[in-house]
Amino acid sequence: MTSIQLDEAAVRVPLPGRGEREILAPTTLTLTEWRVAVIGANGSGKSTLARLVNGLVRPSSGRVLVDGLDVARDGAAVRRKVGFCFTDPAAQLVMPTCVEDVELSLRRTVADADERRRRAMEVLSAHGLADHAHDSVHSLSGGQRQLLALAGVLATDPVVVVADEPTTLLDRANTRRVADRLLGLEQQLVLVTHDLDLAARCDRVIVVDAARVVADGRPDEAIVHYTDLVDA
Repeated sequence: MTSIQLDEAAVRVPLPGRGEREILAPTTLTLTEWRVAVIGANGSGKSTLARLVNGLVRPSSGRVLVDGLDVARDGAAVRRKVGFCFTDPAAQLVMPTCVEDVELSLRRTVADADERRRRAMEVLSAHGLADHAHDSVHSLSGGQRQLLALAGVLATDPVVVVADEPTTLLDRANTRRVADRLLGLEQQLVLVTHDLDLAARCDRVIVVDAARVVADGRPDEAIVHYTDLVDA
């Protein structure tokens, strides 16, 4: 399993004329579990923690390593290892049709256009989207769009998938469908979620509150800690 290490990693942003705001306090973690959930209230810093893993956010101090690669120094190499799925698939789906969108993900690694099309069709088929290959991405349901976004990420063969609240915009049926796909991945998964049932299916749960990790461990124990915070 991939080793993800945060070594006193902190994120701060400047405030005009008022110093800095701490988005994530210095955090030290080693993530080696297959499925890790990160939970917390809106604005707690949980998405910032997840975005450190592939360099969408860089630490203001400390460091983040993925299999020994420093996110700040070796960002391109890290992003080849770590795929990222956004809450809203519209942030990722930029081509007119489904097959073209997956082909775009493959452009860096598959030079031949015919081979790229063949590989894209294989990816769509694996995600139950082959029948929609030539459909507009805008004609898909919310769940299908999220699966297409995930397909584009997986087409690049990452070893880690970071998913930032991937079911937030979905109805119950599509939430189940996307969740089952994510939790069944061979890749290591770092999942930011408000869905406590989904978090409970992971191997480890990290609770973030007010920019700090306040609980970390077995899902049942960490989720109780979080619900106590919410109910306090």
